[in-house]
Amino acid sequence: MTRKIAIFDTTLRDGEQSPGASMNTEEKLIIAQQLIRMNVDVIEAGFPISSPGDFRSVQEIGRLAGDSCVVCGLTRAVDKDIDRAAQALKTAKRPRIHTGLGVSPQHIHEKLRLTEDQVVERAIHAVKYAKQYVDDVEFYAEDAGRADQDFLIRVVQAAVNAGATVINIPDTTGYQLPEDFGARIKSLADNVIGIENCTISVHTHNDLGMATALALEGVKNGATQVECTINGLGERAGNTALEEVVMALKMHGDELNAHTDVVTRELTRASRLVSRITGMNVQANKAIVGANAFAHSSGIHQDGVLKARDTYEIIDPADVGAAGSEIVLSARSGHAALRHRLAELGYTFRDDEFDDVYQRFLEIADQKKEVFDEDLESMVQERQREVTAVYTLNALQVTCGDPLVPTATATITDELGVKHVVCSTGTGPVDAAYKAVDEVVAVHGDLQEFAIKAITRGIDAIGEVTVRIEGQDGRIYSGRGADTDIIVSSAKAYVNAINRMITTQRSRDGKEVAVAQE
Repeated sequence: MTRKIAIFDTTLRDGEQSPGASMNTEEKLIIAQQLIRMNVDVIEAGFPISSPGDFRSVQEIGRLAGDSCVVCGLTRAVDKDIDRAAQALKTAKRPRIHTGLGVSPQHIHEKLRLTEDQVVERAIHAVKYAKQYVDDVEFYAEDAGRADQDFLIRVVQAAVNAGATVINIPDTTGYQLPEDFGARIKSLADNVIGIENCTISVHTHNDLGMATALALEGVKNGATQVECTINGLGERAGNTALEEVVMALKMHGDELNAHTDVVTRELTRASRLVSRITGMNVQANKAIVGANAFAHSSGIHQDGVLKARDTYEIIDPADVGAAGSEIVLSARSGHAALRHRLAELGYTFRDDEFDDVYQRFLEIADQKKEVFDEDLESMVQERQREVTAVYTLNALQVTCGDPLVPTATATITDELGVKHVVCSTGTGPVDAAYKAVDEVVAVHGDLQEFAIKAITRGIDAIGEVTVRIEGQDGRIYSGRGADTDIIVSSAKAYVNAINRMITTQRSRDGKEVAVAQE
């Protein structure tokens, strides 16, 4: 059996320190419920001395957690901080006080203005003072990543002797290289007497984009607790992302001799919950939980995934609670991806038909960053309308504005294959386009209704126009047209209505209607 790695979630404490990510007690409780559902081992619920809100949050989360996990409160190595944390943690069945101070030269001499001996004395006092209140005391050696290693061993040894149960080694500034940080953890494990009876914890930051790598190196070299946050929230560039560490340990558990008990199917849900509450959006290409984490846009990738998911995916989306692999249709998509998605929508085409469909798809994809299902539905319906068309709108160019005269130039092909190029003016661009169409078609209809709506998402959405025209027989005929250009959509809709009118009249009368005006 591999080693159990405890997951210490500090979203509600360190994560909340992200600018703009503050949460009230009610919001913290909602996230805490999700963390409990995920089966994290420790929830760092807040910094009780910092505010009445944080004090209440620690109280309420302690009450909520029960026996399900450890609830932790942060303090400085200051008596009044520890007193306040102990008071807040009275509601918790499994309380932990997390206390400590800086150990790097920058912290010792510039922030704390202490000597090394004074730092050791304060560390010993803080741990012993906290032990009066709780059995479980975690000592943090802030900025251990930049500390002198001999001094780090000395202060950690002092904390262990004083009764600390957890030793937290933070690379507070995300400064170290992963292998150096791993070596630092191994040195502590090899040289601190009694540390084998403690949990070695790692707390890493992402200033150089290596937080997860740093944490994994810590695990590889003896750490059995990782401190992390949902979505990697935290100071500056953030903390180690919980979802990354958990899935990395799941994928490489044998190599690292490690596993967690986190319910991974809850990861996506947790990510979205934290994003919604904090207002901190998750970047689309974020590992594990980003919108594009299981999305495939390249035609080569799409073809591979459609044949076998693990061609380009090392994680089953279901394992992290994601909806599934997503084939993103764009100009880079190939025949296989388009045919697959159309089939899912219920459309199949013979090989000799599909080339035309694919070419029309590429035309749409060149106009839009992403082609949605609604675009495909509209494309297929438009093609079906064109198959039986008496007249086909090939091209339309419109100029308009103030003080210009709206002018439309249209190219229309009739059923005999003759192309007609006509130009007309009107009171507006749609009127000019319709008058240009009227110059070609043999029958005319009076416009009764005109409606337009966006049928897809985004500013580049396809607009669908629906028109109803009245024929000379008094009947009403409808037509639809879709395009990213609403004037083109309008012209297509009008031509479609004309075609319906002609084919209906032919069917009813049993005779041909003139194709074009002489």
